[in-house]
Amino acid sequence: MARTTIWNAVLLAAMLCAIAAPRAQAEVRILGSRGGQVGPFLDLFERVRDSGERVVIDGPCLSACTLVLSMVPSSRICMTRRAVLGFHAARSMDRRGRMYAEPEASALVLQAYPAGVRDWIVRRGGLTSHLLLLRGRELAALYPTCR
Repeated sequence: MARTTIWNAVLLAAMLCAIAAPRAQAEVRILGSRGGQVGPFLDLFERVRDSGERVVIDGPCLSACTLVLSMVPSSRICMTRRAVLGFHAARSMDRRGRMYAEPEASALVLQAYPAGVRDWIVRRGGLTSHLLLLRGRELAALYPTCR
């Protein structure tokens, strides 16, 4: 198992434990995620959405991690000063391990983001293979700051 795959599994397990914790927990904190396969993130964020808990992004939330913005109501998401969101086009891997673009999936993901995030991405050229980083004042203009 690759190091990033193990790291993502540990992160997902920690986030799932936070969801399963007693209601006094009341938040899920994302300390850092490089993303990964979309499926586990969709499952996780569906559970978070249904739990009613708040999401605190407190570090890098890259690639598939940013799907939280599409699945959890914006009113339940806040960012710390350490938060960084990273966006790129959807891609898949063929049986030989070669990456290829998924333009239809990229278009669907872009449309699913909240309007402010979508507009920010479009102003920077849209979802491409280049990683777009949203942070600092631009991020604070879109989401409330939390600790």
